[in-house]
Amino acid sequence: EAVDVHEADLVWAMDDDTVPTETALAELLASYLAYGPGLGLVASRVVWTDGRDQPRNIPRDPGRASKADRRAAHAAGGRPIRTASFVSLLIEAAAIRQHGLPTADFFIWNDDFEFTARLLRHSKGIYAPKAVVVHKTTEFGTKLVDPGERFYHEVRNKIWVFRAGEAFGPVEAGMRIGAALRNWALFYRHSRNQAAMRKGLHKGLRDGLRTRPRATREVLAEAGYDLAAHW
Repeated sequence: EAVDVHEADLVWAMDDDTVPTETALAELLASYLAYGPGLGLVASRVVWTDGRDQPRNIPRDPGRASKADRRAAHAAGGRPIRTASFVSLLIEAAAIRQHGLPTADFFIWNDDFEFTARLLRHSKGIYAPKAVVVHKTTEFGTKLVDPGERFYHEVRNKIWVFRAGEAFGPVEAGMRIGAALRNWALFYRHSRNQAAMRKGLHKGLRDGLRTRPRATREVLAEAGYDLAAHW
């Protein structure tokens, strides 16, 4: 059953293979309430089935957060963040209404990167390490996992993010592009099928530069979901 976001104060987003610990939601709420006004989202600590932190799901630091922002995050039991993953996020519904839904046309890869960066360009976000969830992926999610054919979506979607200009300003986008290129080189170096990676890179560059994602409203309408009835 669809949730009417007009009636929600907070939205808890999770992957379908996320298993929250018994105290995860309570800790998310505690951090949210302790921070006070201006907080757009709170991200959980994501661990694998053996208790290790999942490296791909550690939220990124904003780098230039003010001392006041860091003090406020620390008082709420966390630290400031600039982007986070959908594995477990407590999001203020007002921020979603103001800044929009995730971009459905991304399909996989970078939808959470774009959405959280877009939202946190205008509001604050924190990482709450006491709010632990287990991400039951088939293998431990290091940054060196071979993306295979999905590398196409990584490349195309990253280009879509930076071309849109809504998630990052020019200077920050330049830094993020550099980081993306380094990650792509690592993916390629550790891939078991570099031919597929080259194909994904070529197609991703082509489609990322020649096309733009459709409006989420349009994508959902194709799936038979009327966004206007719930948004």
